[in-house]
Amino acid sequence: MRSDNAGFRVMKHIDLPYVLNNEHAAYSHPWTQGNFRTSLNGTDYCCLVLVDQRAVGHGILSTGAGEAHVLNLCVHPEQQGAGLGRKLLNQLLAEAAERKVSSVFLEVRASNAAAIALYDTTGFNEIGRRRNYYPIEVGREDAIVMAKELF
Repeated sequence: MRSDNAGFRVMKHIDLPYVLNNEHAAYSHPWTQGNFRTSLNGTDYCCLVLVDQRAVGHGILSTGAGEAHVLNLCVHPEQQGAGLGRKLLNQLLAEAAERKVSSVFLEVRASNAAAIALYDTTGFNEIGRRRNYYPIEVGREDAIVMAKELF
């Protein structure tokens, strides 16, 4: 699968079955429909990545007080490895810049080496840890807090 035919569009409520399918395929502890509805009903930027007009990933960006927070970045596992995560992250960063925020923050599971590498190569830096932040099969794992300055 090639990422050069990827496109983006704003997520709508009607997209939630596809979004939830991707979310459940990618994560052991996915966002709920309620989580997505809250973002869609608020001021968050909710974006889909499309390949051949099919939603294969999504991103959620929250902004306020001159900062942005990447709340969710997901690409269906069957589509991973083709550069779509990077394109989606760059789309969220472009929206953050458009909204004139100076800093972008995110949390990532300490065990998610692929995501950490993506964020590192996109200019994010580790600024801290949240102990026992994410649920896992048994217990909890740390989140690495990362930040990137835009301006």
